[in-house]
Amino acid sequence: MNERDFADLAVGHALHALSEADERAYQEALAGNPHWDSHVRDAADVVAAISASVEPVEPPPSVRASLFARISDLPQESAGLTAPATDAEDFAAAGPAPVEPEHEAVSMAHARSRGWGARRWFALAASFAAVLVLGFGAVTVGQLFTPPAAVVALQEIEKAPDAQSASTTLPDGTVATAHWSPSSGRSVLVADGMPTLEDGKTYELWFVRDQTPIAAGVFTPDADGNATAVLEGEIHTGDVIAVTIEPAGGSPDGTPSTAPVLAVATA
Repeated sequence: MNERDFADLAVGHALHALSEADERAYQEALAGNPHWDSHVRDAADVVAAISASVEPVEPPPSVRASLFARISDLPQESAGLTAPATDAEDFAAAGPAPVEPEHEAVSMAHARSRGWGARRWFALAASFAAVLVLGFGAVTVGQLFTPPAAVVALQEIEKAPDAQSASTTLPDGTVATAHWSPSSGRSVLVADGMPTLEDGKTYELWFVRDQTPIAAGVFTPDADGNATAVLEGEIHTGDVIAVTIEPAGGSPDGTPSTAPVLAVATA
């Protein structure tokens, strides 16, 4: 088994989606290659990020019935007649993938040959996406299994040895926390309860450095007023992270047009 196949298995393991044969192959490969454990941590972080970014929702009973109805209508593929996968294949549109029976007496050589390559991975992703499509609206496979850039940046900051954070609470209940790492120069603002803006307006981020505002990107909170936004550019010691309300797309002249609605000092 090569490292790429192991990385695919690690994702399946994190999702608790491996067959008994694949789980054995995964455990044996990890025991023989302990330096591959970074893939295990990465897969666990991705699954945790997905779980944390979705509010728990009780699906209606019709979801389960609809899913199994779709599965029962699909033709079953025999092991010897599986069509080769191509990059152009629309896996997400295919619906849940047929489940092939697993046999106990599966050799390691066979497990390696069928592996957890692109087709099996995309089939799993398509099945998972199909559940969400049936109950909660369409999502893409990329959205489902790739954490947002802001979440990735926040995780990187939190893992840094010099990670720091500071918070402020506004009279209206908005809570904003700045996270940054001087060694990486990266910074992220996490806000909860920000007011919804009128059409044609957006929130814009700024580094205020020696009383000079430096534009650092725009963001839009979700329906609950929550947002995790990466600041564009490198943070410097002593910067204040501020947010203003600007025209859609950001300030047209690169300077704030309103007073900050919130500011977090990093000194």
